[in-house]
Amino acid sequence: MTIEHLGVRMYSTLPPVLSELIANSADADATKVRVVLSDTGEEKKIIVEDDGEGMSFGDLNKKFLRIGRNRREEEKRDTTTKGRKIIGKKGLGKLSFFGIAKEIEVITRKDGLENAFSMRWEDIQAAGKAGKDYEPTALRTEVQCSPALHGTTIVLHGIQRESDFNPGHLATSLSKIFIVDENFEITIEHNGDEPIRIENSRKYENLDKEVEWKVFDDIGDGTNYLKEKSITGHLIATKKPIPPNTNMRGITLFSRKKLINLPEYFSDSTSSHFYSYLTGWLEVDFIDDLPEDVIATDRQSLNWGHPAMAELRDKLRALLNWLERDWRKKRADARERTLAEKTGINVPDWFSKLPDEIKAQVQPIMESIINDAELSEETMSVAARNLHTIVPEYPRYHWRHLHPEVQTIAKEDYINGKYFDAAEKASRLYVQRVKERSGIDTGDDSSDMDAAFQVNTGRLMVTDCSDPTKRNIQFGQHMLSKGVVAGFRNPLVHNPEYQRMLVDTGLFVEKDGLDILSLVSHLFGRLDNATIRVTQNN
Repeated sequence: MTIEHLGVRMYSTLPPVLSELIANSADADATKVRVVLSDTGEEKKIIVEDDGEGMSFGDLNKKFLRIGRNRREEEKRDTTTKGRKIIGKKGLGKLSFFGIAKEIEVITRKDGLENAFSMRWEDIQAAGKAGKDYEPTALRTEVQCSPALHGTTIVLHGIQRESDFNPGHLATSLSKIFIVDENFEITIEHNGDEPIRIENSRKYENLDKEVEWKVFDDIGDGTNYLKEKSITGHLIATKKPIPPNTNMRGITLFSRKKLINLPEYFSDSTSSHFYSYLTGWLEVDFIDDLPEDVIATDRQSLNWGHPAMAELRDKLRALLNWLERDWRKKRADARERTLAEKTGINVPDWFSKLPDEIKAQVQPIMESIINDAELSEETMSVAARNLHTIVPEYPRYHWRHLHPEVQTIAKEDYINGKYFDAAEKASRLYVQRVKERSGIDTGDDSSDMDAAFQVNTGRLMVTDCSDPTKRNIQFGQHMLSKGVVAGFRNPLVHNPEYQRMLVDTGLFVEKDGLDILSLVSHLFGRLDNATIRVTQNN
């Protein structure tokens, strides 16, 4: 009945059964475990062999065949001969064999002696029904072999036909049950094909990773608890939601390199969008050091009602809260970099050139676009580009449309909000360019504008003055140019105290400086296309 309830009914798939065999090999100080899947002939079987210390005849009877033996308590030690932390504690893992197989064959070598025996589930059942003790069938008893040979081979015969013999699938499943290191090699092969080595990276190799955290080095909140309990691990947030059918959403807990709690979020509420992106593992070895056993028999969950486990759950919940905040920031930074690469929009620089009241309206919209994980990078880029088009840098005054010469001379003052200085420099530059183009410089700027643009005699023609409309444009260039000198440039060349007086009296306000820049930019555009008037003298 023990085998029926804790073996046959509890184990029905290959990965957990193989994990029990591999854990036994680890506890036997094996450095290599080889799993062989065979289904070429009539029989479907599995061979698991290791190079561990093996078992003597006495070990088989007193240790291996005893159900419920707590090795750590009986031997008064917590580590193997080589110093490896012992995984097994309940002595029930061996019962998993009969969850998938009808017959078990055990061959083991130690100290130059080989022992082998077999057990058939049907015979065990028959003995039980008859009220008799069951004895395994001895195949070889203390047969001499080379002292160099050591380790145990377990053959599972009569495997259920529906058992998945895909080595890639099994390797991935086992990689999620164990954390392997350089001192413990696990391989799996099928019908003599190339062996697949089980590695930690296989757990998450098909995920498109975006953010990764090394625990506890990369963690902020809760670090003291993690250090105190020597909790380490590796956590990952993906670019896209992890498919639910992968059973990888959440954090897996391991103790002594073996799974003890399936992936979860340690919270009653899992509505956060973040949870569909999070996976990874933590090693919580301190759990095995507790006086009470808090690990479930199937090693897939913990007794969260235990005080130490309740504290762990609280700390892990706090860790998840910190991870979510950090993820959102790093994800936004990454998407912002992607946005800059795809569109050329430097968001911080763009926002720095928006007036505060406009920035307050635009920033939440832009942050929503960047932080919306459901938006593809292409959709995000299109939305951001459209918003930038509607609200460009310096949106209120359309800096980007100012004449290039105005932008060059006025940029520094403009960015720093010194609009009067920017307007004065742009006005002065315009007057200088008119003189250069016309070749006129009498020493009086207003007279020079007359000589340059008068409709009938001006040296520079911004139109050919062939009809009233074009004559009006020429006249306007003349008058506006004189107005720049008299109304803008001259008042603004005075000292800062005079400029403050203009502001205080309302004669000039901040927007006036910006209007001047726009007007001078317009006059510069006309000047670019001006031609020299043709006369008899030239």
